[in-house]
Amino acid sequence: MAKCVVWDLDDTLWHGTLSAGDEVTLKSGILDLLKTLDSRGILLSVASKNNHDDAMRKLEELGVAEYFLYPQVNWNSKSSSVAEIQKRLNIGLDTFVFVDDQPFERDEVAFALPGVETVDAEDYLTLRSLPRLSPPVVTEDARRRRHMYLEDERRSESELAYQGPREDFLRSLDMVFRISRAGGDDLLRLEELTKRTSQLNSTGIHYSYEQLEALTRDPRHDLWVCELDDRYGSYGKIGLALVEKHQDRWTIKLLLMSCRTVSKGVGTVLLAFLVKHAAAAGKRLLADFRRTSRNRQMLLTYQLANFRVVSQDGDDYVYENDLTVSREYPEYIKVDVNA
Repeated sequence: MAKCVVWDLDDTLWHGTLSAGDEVTLKSGILDLLKTLDSRGILLSVASKNNHDDAMRKLEELGVAEYFLYPQVNWNSKSSSVAEIQKRLNIGLDTFVFVDDQPFERDEVAFALPGVETVDAEDYLTLRSLPRLSPPVVTEDARRRRHMYLEDERRSESELAYQGPREDFLRSLDMVFRISRAGGDDLLRLEELTKRTSQLNSTGIHYSYEQLEALTRDPRHDLWVCELDDRYGSYGKIGLALVEKHQDRWTIKLLLMSCRTVSKGVGTVLLAFLVKHAAAAGKRLLADFRRTSRNRQMLLTYQLANFRVVSQDGDDYVYENDLTVSREYPEYIKVDVNA
């Protein structure tokens, strides 16, 4: 699935060339298209060669500025602008769609960033029905995705302005990390997470809603979901853990966390909970890991949490934690467990 559409402005989002003094107007159907994509959880941004202040002022006048995250309006190459947006959003380049009226600009982006799909501006109305931009189910977290990024931008601005130690800033966020058994409305979001999360994902295996629902009814499995809130708002449901239970051992079949939470120091909380939970139950704790091109960060998370390889078959590993090292939660986070 695609996660972000990046728009050129002149003769793409609007008719006319702003720097030439044209009286620019939004193309027919653009406002409705932006609202539709936004409501599906598709992020939107801008990569335009224009005067920044003039272009942003015009976007405000046209009533669409609010839809665009980290707009890049400058005289740099379009590929560098798309790369900057990707860096800010922290999602894969292969989840981007770039729309421009100029063949040269589309080719430049395609050459420099081969994972990005390019679309001729003449075909902008086809975006509404493009399969990569049409998720079969839209969760509440997806509908709030742009607002979550805006909340995170405010957090980042506050952190930059903060003068003290980073842990003191994190403490000031009043973070609450909630862990509970998944069920009901959680499952649509968890299905989405298995498909959208690649960096902090232990196996890269996708699970359908039906598979997840069946697992919640299976006494041999635990399916955990976690959520995060702070004084700026909710991050929504940010992670899951699927645990297969045997008489003497538990195996983490899937562990994943949203990349948006990494900088908040919460990436190890769910894993620490699983270590504590297994130790309290007197069970061995194993973890499946499948190496992909994207999930080295999750591998490091396991290794730093005292998991060690016990078997390997190609890119498939089994790790085990000997449970001798207690994993404590960060003291700047309140952890609320509803088991």
